[in-house]
Amino acid sequence: MLSMDETYRAHAQTVYRYLLSLTHDAALSEELTQDTFYQAVKSVNRFDGSCKVSTWLCAIAKRLWLADRRKRRLDGPPDETLSAPSAEQDALAGFSRAELLRRLHALDEPLREVMYLRAFGALSFAEIGDILGKTENWARVTFYRGKQRLKKELETDET
Repeated sequence: MLSMDETYRAHAQTVYRYLLSLTHDAALSEELTQDTFYQAVKSVNRFDGSCKVSTWLCAIAKRLWLADRRKRRLDGPPDETLSAPSAEQDALAGFSRAELLRRLHALDEPLREVMYLRAFGALSFAEIGDILGKTENWARVTFYRGKQRLKKELETDET
């Protein structure tokens, strides 16, 4: 396994972007990223190599994010002030930001998480697959299915 310094340099950006897609808050994402690596240092002896390092780190990050949400009692929908990046806007056009977030929040897992990571985390399909312990192709297909579901809902609303 890489030294923790090398691990941080190799995976900090991925962990940060993953957390940013969950929190929608840059400062909180930075804080949780630092906490993630602190927890990783404390528990490195428990890493058994059964998954990729990035998957292990993102699992720690998600656990810390959930603990932070419980601590702050943030069980409601995510922040509605964000917009999807331009790469995905064509697929998601027709929804207001608030409506898009409401509809994404209503999706079942794993569609919801893939859609959030792609639309708001601006992660590549390879990164999404890596984080979720799946393949890049699985992430692409899952995102496509989510887009199709949202498009169908938009068409249904217009009729």
